[in-house]
Amino acid sequence: IMLDDFDQEFWSRDHRFVRYADDIRIFVKSKRAAERVLDQATKVLEQRLKLKVNRQKSVINPASVATLLGFGFYFVKGSKVRIRVAPKAWIRMKERIRRLTSRRWSVSMDYRIEQLNRFVRGWMGYFRLSMTADKFATLDQWFRRRLRQIRWVEWKRPRTRVANLRRLGIVKDKAYQWGNSSRAYWRVAKSPILHRALPTSYWEELGVLFFRRAWDRFQ
Repeated sequence: IMLDDFDQEFWSRDHRFVRYADDIRIFVKSKRAAERVLDQATKVLEQRLKLKVNRQKSVINPASVATLLGFGFYFVKGSKVRIRVAPKAWIRMKERIRRLTSRRWSVSMDYRIEQLNRFVRGWMGYFRLSMTADKFATLDQWFRRRLRQIRWVEWKRPRTRVANLRRLGIVKDKAYQWGNSSRAYWRVAKSPILHRALPTSYWEELGVLFFRRAWDRFQ
């Protein structure tokens, strides 16, 4: 409630700002203006409202590197500003996907997909304001490769791999060649053969929710 006074003060000065609890971002056009506004804000908070300002966290940054609650910003033609996922939030998300798609996690594919969908739906619901559809599509390519790797590990034996590749439409000689391959799991997961055997439609039929599709739904 005390910070409502801060809001009223800066609204009256026609400043553009965002505040979530005690986390405040004020947007101005130049570094000089930013220095002036930071000084004004500090005085209002400390002298009038008797609050302590964290000097180490009170910094001046270009909008392109500023973040707020996991969101960042970027510029497009015509000096327009768009919203994106902040780099640290992006890294945390990928770490979570890595854990959920770890080949060392011995669970059924149905249960894994259930947990993945729960995470993707919740994460994308929070970051649905991000205007980075192409980046989500690229993320899905990596995501599908993680899933293909798991499936390849599940098949284990060469005989099983050959049989499953044949069942999924791969010709006999290619199925035998790749089914008996000694290449690393991650490398095989990127191969044209596994792309063909386990396309996007295969995973969608199993109910996997991908980031770009989730983003589209929220739009």
